[in-house]
Amino acid sequence: MAKNRSKKKRTGVDTMDLSEPTVSCDVQAMDTSETGVKIPAGGSLNSKVKKGRQMKRTKNVRKMKALAKAISQNEKMATKVSKNESKTMRTQSAKTLYD
Repeated sequence: MAKNRSKKKRTGVDTMDLSEPTVSCDVQAMDTSETGVKIPAGGSLNSKVKKGRQMKRTKNVRKMKALAKAISQNEKMATKVSKNESKTMRTQSAKTLYD
C-alpha cells in the first residue's frame, strides 16, 4: 500500500522563525586523526556473499542485520570457548601443583 506523503495536515503546525539565523561563529580545530583499517575476525573471512538478484531494501537490510548478528554471536561463542579452555588449563595446572 502506497503512503500519501504529499498530503500532510498543516493544522496546528507552527512555522519556523527565519528572522535570526543561528550560525555558530566559533573556530573549531579540524579533526586530522586517521581511523585505522579494521581487520575482521577469522570467522568472518570465510563467509561467502552471493551476488544474485537485487532484493528489496527492507529485505536486504533484514538479511544483512541477521548476518551481522550471526557473525557477532559466532565470535562471542569463540571467545567463550577460549576462555573456558584457558580456565580449565589453569585449574588442571593448579591441581598438579598440589598433588
